Amino acid sequence: MPSFDIVSEVDLHEVSNAVDQASREVGQRFDFKGTNAKYELKETVVTLSAPADFQLKQMLEILRLKLSKRGVDVACMKVDEPVVTGQTARQVVTLRQGIDAELGKKIQRLVKDSKLKVQAAIQDKQVRVTGKNKDDLQSTIALVRKAELDLPFQFTNFRD
Repeated sequence: MPSFDIVSEVDLHEVSNAVDQASREVGQRFDFKGTNAKYELKETVVTLSAPADFQLKQMLEILRLKLSKRGVDVACMKVDEPVVTGQTARQVVTLRQGIDAELGKKIQRLVKDSKLKVQAAIQDKQVRVTGKNKDDLQSTIALVRKAELDLPFQFTNFRD
């Protein structure tokens, strides 16, 4: 029976490259000379630190640009509010991965309400969709792409 998986993954190697490029650009820009502005990457969390709040906004835009150029969907970014303490401002950006149970249930409900002859099952951090007809599976992919859910999705493991 044909099937595919709906997943939400981020290429961490590309994220690392994008953060390195953003760090280099901040180091070379005139408006950041002499400041201690920097990016720190720990797994899927990027911490931005700068002397002022407006510089954090510029750094965030630089990071978004570099991520999108490296092929990482910026919709996976969860940006926290900046925290300003004395001489420094910090902001945490979390890159979300995986489909949690709540979002998985939304996808499952969406597929079920579409009246397509497919079944959706939540498996760990992904949703597996199975059906007898490839056309129904492709219609399901189009349906999920059109739905305005807050994470970018990839469709992997397409089997005949």
